[in-house]
Amino acid sequence: MANIFNLPASLPDEELFETLLKSENVLIERIISTGQTTPPGKWYDQEKDEWVILLQGEAELSYADGSTIKLSAGDYIFIPARQKHRVDYTSSEPPCIWLAVHDNNRT
Repeated sequence: MANIFNLPASLPDEELFETLLKSENVLIERIISTGQTTPPGKWYDQEKDEWVILLQGEAELSYADGSTIKLSAGDYIFIPARQKHRVDYTSSEPPCIWLAVHDNNRT
């Protein structure tokens, strides 16, 4: 049995993306962040809807319209396809553990 909170003995310098379930309709992944942020001037502009919950740690996201959102453990958000956003902060102690659900039906 797997446990969402079990971390690898050594974490890489980059965010760690692990696919937990992938089907024709959905992708569910665990993301582990340890202080990584979106590079300056870059925006995520995803083609698919994403629902994400922060299970551990703290994070801050910002949107192209200038709004920001601070997330703590248990907070979740829905990011519609094509909504430009970026990650401005992720805690390293404790590491952020995200659970992301992507809608694969949208193109």
